[in-house]
Amino acid sequence: MECEICGKPVPEHNPIRAKIEGSVMVVCKECSKLGTIQKAPPKPRYVQQKNKPQKNTKNRNYTRRDEPSEELIEDFNNEIRKARESKGWSREDLGRKINERVSVITRIETGKMTPDTKLTKKLEKALNIKLLEKVNNVDLNQFLNSSSGERTLGSVMKIKRK
Repeated sequence: MECEICGKPVPEHNPIRAKIEGSVMVVCKECSKLGTIQKAPPKPRYVQQKNKPQKNTKNRNYTRRDEPSEELIEDFNNEIRKARESKGWSREDLGRKINERVSVITRIETGKMTPDTKLTKKLEKALNIKLLEKVNNVDLNQFLNSSSGERTLGSVMKIKRK
């Protein structure tokens, strides 16, 4: 078994499970410091009968089509505010034009809220700006670096140490 972050070997008889950024992962001792160590999952209280047919639970295979092809630009909140101000509109005016509450416009402009795709497209149309940009598909095979050749989280992203 390998650490899901760095790819180092993890002892199978005593794996460490740590909650890192909201996800519980099997990690090595060093990577467990990045999160909080979790208790072993409880054992099931019942044993499933062998003669009972199981439900067909196939795992869904995800394809490139399932991945988003557009992404919100990094400083969307400043762009929205600048475009609104250049048109001479108040937040109330913009809210009326796109049929949204002023509080939503305020939260977006302050960066406290990220608009969903539908709202982003309404803002783009009303303000005549581009907020969505095309996402380049990255070939994850170029990031492989573990000894077994398996992809780990650490082989794809840079780990920010505390």
